[in-house]
Amino acid sequence: MIIDAHCDVLLKLWEEDISFKSSDKLQINERKWKESPVKVQCFAIFVPPEVPDDIQFQVALEMITIFFEKIIQPYDDIKFISNKQDLQTLKPNERGAILTLEGCQVIGRDLNKLKTLIRLGVRAVGLTWNEANAVSDGIGEKRGAGLSSFGEQVINILNEEQIWTDVSHISYQGFFDVIKRADYVMASHSNVSQLCDHRRNLDDKQIQLLIKKKGWIGVTFVPYFTRRKEPVSYEHVIEHILYYVEQGAEDCLGFGSDFDGIETYINGLEDITGYQEFQNALRAQLSTDQFIKITYQNFINKFPRVKE
Repeated sequence: MIIDAHCDVLLKLWEEDISFKSSDKLQINERKWKESPVKVQCFAIFVPPEVPDDIQFQVALEMITIFFEKIIQPYDDIKFISNKQDLQTLKPNERGAILTLEGCQVIGRDLNKLKTLIRLGVRAVGLTWNEANAVSDGIGEKRGAGLSSFGEQVINILNEEQIWTDVSHISYQGFFDVIKRADYVMASHSNVSQLCDHRRNLDDKQIQLLIKKKGWIGVTFVPYFTRRKEPVSYEHVIEHILYYVEQGAEDCLGFGSDFDGIETYINGLEDITGYQEFQNALRAQLSTDQFIKITYQNFINKFPRVKE
């Protein structure tokens, strides 16, 4: 059983009229998902920066409609996950789908838009993508500023609503600002900078703060977050997992593949079906308790939304 905290299927379904059931353009479709050991998949709302500001929120709503009309409603065995109880009560034949947000540029400076997204089912909120927005600078913004006053208001709402604050993509300063203010912190798809020096990866100081905060970290399958030199295989992903474990993060760790958000692939992890062989290799490197925690239990334990 696997829980995966990040993919960009909704973006591809929004960009093209393709079938979630069987399109080979998707790294995660219904057929592949069913053939994989993934029990729960998070689906991110990511509105590209080239979409004009005045329709960003509209596009986010369109992606939510796609989520329910193409992923939830057609399949009796795919259940919308809204809270921890939903996760814990999935039947053996059922799979769960969770809605997340990647980038608060879609809400502009309007807290009511954030509240609307939460009411519609968003359960983790990435504050930025790479660029700056009204909440904070992203990791690609040269200025490198942290949370704005508006951003602090956003986190207050996420705390009140028991929603994860996702620090993947946020500026370095923004990360530390979030740690101070947010009750529920995750890095949904970030690897280890010590093993691969990329701006999107976490350094040892950040890892230790996430552990102290009892946060959650998703190891990702982006090749250039995993290894600078090609080829990149799933053995290199396991190296990141083992490094996190050595740092004391075994109770904080899981997966955030970024399937359908990447154009180059790790050997053996070309799509969601690769999880089968990958988990078999990972099992050999971990104790049974560690394996269970990392593949799914940490995510369930830390899922913040316990009520409607």
